[in-house]
Amino acid sequence: MNVTSSGLTRAAGAAAATAGAIFIAVQVDHPAGSAFDTQTTEWVARSCAKAVMAVLALVGITGIWLRQHRQTGLLGLIGYAVFAIGYLTMLTVQVIAATILPTLLDTNAAYVMDVVHAAEGGTPAGDIGAMQVVLNVSGAGYILGGLLFGIALFRAGVLARWASVLLAVSTTATAALAVLPDSFNRPLAVPEAVALIGLGVSLWRNPSDPSHSRGSELAGAVLEPADR
Repeated sequence: MNVTSSGLTRAAGAAAATAGAIFIAVQVDHPAGSAFDTQTTEWVARSCAKAVMAVLALVGITGIWLRQHRQTGLLGLIGYAVFAIGYLTMLTVQVIAATILPTLLDTNAAYVMDVVHAAEGGTPAGDIGAMQVVLNVSGAGYILGGLLFGIALFRAGVLARWASVLLAVSTTATAALAVLPDSFNRPLAVPEAVALIGLGVSLWRNPSDPSHSRGSELAGAVLEPADR
């Protein structure tokens, strides 16, 4: 099988779009954190789905950045790095949610529910230790990284600009969850998911720089006589 850069870029686009679709799917009929038993199969399944989403999103945003790293410049690099940190820590949180929290529920239910409450944007009643740092880094990386990355993508103008704007606005808007009722948690996740789908589809359709391709063909045509 011949692996090409455009093929890898299309795969990254598909990963971003799939991540967005999963992100929407896990919001459907999602129970409130305070009423969610972490020992249930549903909890583990949703946490695993979110972990898969985070991995696919990382692949997707990496392909999106690589496709236009020249056009996005330093802002794009910083935005990508911060956004990637947000998704990496999100992946860590979901792995912990699926594998560790269920085992602690019988022995330390208060701690588990405090972590769940903090993950929902609330203030835990007790001390959850380093988990609070991880959650803070995840939230800050997601919000700030999404804003910077979205602005850089919009300025570059390579992929769908509407999706770039939606990415910047939707990730920043999640900061409002600190003061909004819990009922807003799920709806506010959908716009960012749509942005990922839009950017992924746009990347699939535009896997390479046409000017770069023409430059390569011209260089080949110039060098071909010398090879003979």
